[in-house]
Amino acid sequence: MSRVPEVKWAQRQDKVFITVQLPDAKNAKVNLEPEGVFSFSASAGAENHLYELKLELFDKVNVEESKINVGVRSIFCIVEKAEKGWWKKLLRGDGKTPHYVKVDWDKWVDEDEDNGAGDLDLGGMDFSNFGGMGGDDGMGGFEDSDDEVSKPQQEVRKAGDTNQEEEGEDKSDAGITEGKTEAAQST
Repeated sequence: MSRVPEVKWAQRQDKVFITVQLPDAKNAKVNLEPEGVFSFSASAGAENHLYELKLELFDKVNVEESKINVGVRSIFCIVEKAEKGWWKKLLRGDGKTPHYVKVDWDKWVDEDEDNGAGDLDLGGMDFSNFGGMGGDDGMGGFEDSDDEVSKPQQEVRKAGDTNQEEEGEDKSDAGITEGKTEAAQST
């Protein structure tokens, strides 16, 4: 008897992000049909249990433009919608959403917040977590800003350690506040 992996999803006007949460998946097979049928199977775990999943997506999809990345902890799919527009839900039909299908709040953007500029930044961040599937422009910007944010934090820790030894907590608190200000400006 097969098991069902957890699935997280989010959407944009033109695509749906589907993440199958299955660490150490072996022999992962993903099939996407133009009618919107998403099928997945793999084995995982110490006893190589079989995991299977079949989702009938809300609407038709563009199989040629869709992408997949099989990672160590999850299988990440970018499913391009056949027609742009917001889906009411991930799955077609009037039934209740299965317990193993959950919203991916890390990638979620509300319909009224989905604009070109915001989507580029979020897209770059999401894709960099899954082996560089995103555009170089979005990822390059985030790598630079991450460096800027991490450098002041490292300097604050060093300055904080020195200040604590010499004069107590007052200066280390000031250093932390300065670090937060610098981090906020770089974002």
